[in-house]
Amino acid sequence: MSIVREVFGYSSRNEAIYSYTIVNGNGTTMKLIELGAALQSLKVADREGRFEDVVLGYDNSKQYESGNGFYLGVVVGRSANRIKDGRFMIKGKSYQLEKNDGPNNLHSGSDGYSSRRWEGQIVDDERGQAVCFSIISPDGDQGMPGRLDLSVTYILTEDDSVILEYEGVAGEDTIVNPTNHSYFNLAGHSSGTIYGQKVWIDADEFTPSDEGLIPTGEYRSVSGTPLDFRAAKTIGQDINSDYEQLVRAGGYDHNYVLKNNGNVELVASLEDEKSGRYMEVYTDMPGMQLYTGNFLSGKVRGKDDCYYSKGGGVCFESQYFPDSVNNMAFESPVVSAGVPFEYVTIYKFSVR
Repeated sequence: MSIVREVFGYSSRNEAIYSYTIVNGNGTTMKLIELGAALQSLKVADREGRFEDVVLGYDNSKQYESGNGFYLGVVVGRSANRIKDGRFMIKGKSYQLEKNDGPNNLHSGSDGYSSRRWEGQIVDDERGQAVCFSIISPDGDQGMPGRLDLSVTYILTEDDSVILEYEGVAGEDTIVNPTNHSYFNLAGHSSGTIYGQKVWIDADEFTPSDEGLIPTGEYRSVSGTPLDFRAAKTIGQDINSDYEQLVRAGGYDHNYVLKNNGNVELVASLEDEKSGRYMEVYTDMPGMQLYTGNFLSGKVRGKDDCYYSKGGGVCFESQYFPDSVNNMAFESPVVSAGVPFEYVTIYKFSVR
């Protein structure tokens, strides 16, 4: 294995933004950058040994800092997904967040961790080469209570797993619900849509949403609906169904109720039959948002002068449920002051 640290670009504050490129013994290559603690590139082999970059991204700091509203490859926080009306209460005190998604808060607002510089550091890990990104969020940041010290460590192993470990501690009771927002396309990031690739999800239920994509509080069975991925099927098979939930979201943009009971277990997979590339998703989080790039506009330039269009990638966002801070039926995303927390998500690659 090897790891190379170099300047990727400069922020609007003229800070140097470093990238970290890791190569394992199989030739699998992962590139990370300090802006948004982003997974900028991930090159994995197909069944013939040909490598392609399978994550969407940008090739310059300016686009990662502006974000363009697509969150390509970045870590989202302090709270991923949506909070209704941008409002919640903790210990009887009300907090108001930015309304950046209609009347709601999405991914913690326009000044989220996804567009900030994280402090990167190469660290030792017996499982593989690792880089730890850390950020300090002061009390009141984004309208959230309490200081938060948060880190995410990326580890590339010799079995082609990308391990993400989130750790930290909060100064007050507060929401902590980070996620990685990588868009995967196993045929290659510039290959077109992912509608022909197969998804499997180990979930019997999902949380249906209203017109603002806020969960209603219901747990609904996937049985008999286009959201049933318990048997692997192509993303495009049912995506244009007239099922209300799909019409409302413009495709898949739904939270699945995982059955892992808080353990790091296999919860989903993605397969590109043509190339043979296969990805497994493991997590200990209670939910996962399947998002099929419904808002990718085709107007924003990505890596290699590629323009990403609708359906250009698929996200598997491990998380607490959307708006769970306001819904007693959902597991709470609130951590207690001074109590360390840790969440794990793994993307494991192989061929079939």
